[in-house]
Amino acid sequence: ARPDRRCIEEAAGGGMFEVQVAQLAVTKASDTAVKDFASKLVDHHSAANNELVKLATAKGVELPAPPPRGKGREIEKLGKLSGAQFDREFVREVGIKDHEKDIKDFEKASKDVKDPELKAWVDKTLPSLKQHLASAQQLPQAKDDGARMGNRGTTAPATGTSGGGYGSAGKTGT
Repeated sequence: ARPDRRCIEEAAGGGMFEVQVAQLAVTKASDTAVKDFASKLVDHHSAANNELVKLATAKGVELPAPPPRGKGREIEKLGKLSGAQFDREFVREVGIKDHEKDIKDFEKASKDVKDPELKAWVDKTLPSLKQHLASAQQLPQAKDDGARMGNRGTTAPATGTSGGGYGSAGKTGT
């Protein structure tokens, strides 16, 4: 079904983005907690991506090679930052915004996808996304200027915004 194919393609694109940007953070982050968080994202998103590739192959869905164009620009933008500024932007943009968007997309996909194997993968991946968001929200970089950022409808108590990453039914990522 078209929604299922779209979910797979978007989840794959977002998943690739999460792995690439988290790999960047593993090398560029200055805070050990941010490096550890990024390393966890690499591990979890790589595993979810591998499962999705197997599922897509079995369903005959061709996956995109690079992350979506806008996400490539986001990686480039982060790549130009360093030190505390990099840490802050990574936590806020990837750890919080992307995961909030992913959770929203996966919750929608859980209701919309028809293929039982895809739905099972979405439902299996969703708790990890929520855990990633909660972990990001606990990092000091998430709270630096929380009064300005505000709480914009996250599923867990936090300071943050909403954004994209490894989502599905319209976005991609774990």
